[in-house]
Amino acid sequence: MKSFFKLQSLDLAIDLGTANTLIYVRDRGIMLNEPSVVALETNDGVTKVRAVGSDAKLMMGKTPSNIRVVRPLKDGVIADLDVAEQMIKHFIHKVHPKKPGIFRRFDIVVCIPSGSTNVQLRALRDAASNAGASGIFFIEEPMAAAIGAGIPVAEPVGAMVVDIGGGTTEVAVLSLQGLAYSTSGRMGGDKIDDAIASYIRRKHNLAIGETTTELVKHEMASAVSPVGDGRIMHIKGRDLVSGMPKKIAITEAEIAQAIAEPIGQIAEAVLNALEHTKPELAADIMDQGIVLTGGGALLGRIDEFISEKTGLAVTIADDPLTCVAIGAGRALEEPLYRNVLIPA
Repeated sequence: MKSFFKLQSLDLAIDLGTANTLIYVRDRGIMLNEPSVVALETNDGVTKVRAVGSDAKLMMGKTPSNIRVVRPLKDGVIADLDVAEQMIKHFIHKVHPKKPGIFRRFDIVVCIPSGSTNVQLRALRDAASNAGASGIFFIEEPMAAAIGAGIPVAEPVGAMVVDIGGGTTEVAVLSLQGLAYSTSGRMGGDKIDDAIASYIRRKHNLAIGETTTELVKHEMASAVSPVGDGRIMHIKGRDLVSGMPKKIAITEAEIAQAIAEPIGQIAEAVLNALEHTKPELAADIMDQGIVLTGGGALLGRIDEFISEKTGLAVTIADDPLTCVAIGAGRALEEPLYRNVLIPA
């Protein structure tokens, strides 16, 4: 009977991120990667979900008054439990179209920021339970990122992982399937977006939307200032003086200046972690270097910037966007990593 249930297993791991949600299904890999966005429509005082994920993100900044687009997660944790539950249910249904029944039970592994409070964990547990999970486990994001990046976390060797997400940056020193030191700060992709939009508003009197801000970040942002102005990009927005649509040119050097503060905060968190690392582990990190994961690892020359600040070798994981989800999935599948899972 036990083997029969194993064959019917629909266990999955969820990387519930501020910017994107990824779902890893046991023995099948990553089956979903969509924005953590929900569009809500209100008619005659009744609010219902209009769209979720990619479809909802397309509506951002373009909705009528009765539709609002929300992100149910903020700074890596659930900010709106009801909407988060709707989003999780929708995503689980996409990977498991049939409604779970007595023969379709499944366990969920949920990635959590290190240092999450009991209130935050309870919100995640409730959301996963209401989505239909029969068993719920947590895994700390730095540990999942390290496993997904291929770091041998089970060995008595120190390693440092810096996971730069949309809402938070996780910095951790790992050894023997545990976190020797970890810290989580509210600096990530969202703070970089805010810095870019604020700079353009202040310097050019131009208001730009989230989609344009993300485009600027992906195309132009660099942690290291270029020689001279660097590349030039034309963007469109609303002139704050005239109120009319306007097109301006921005330079790579301007964007590097705009994001200097949040990038500096990430480097400061890494330096602080190194200062709190035990000597033997610090020696291992000097040999092994620092591994960057998360969407923020794709920011231009971020590895060079952190290497310059720390004096250590810095590498970017092969697929930084999916490291956390893959690591959580491997912890679900492989007995070697079962000890890193925390029952909810």
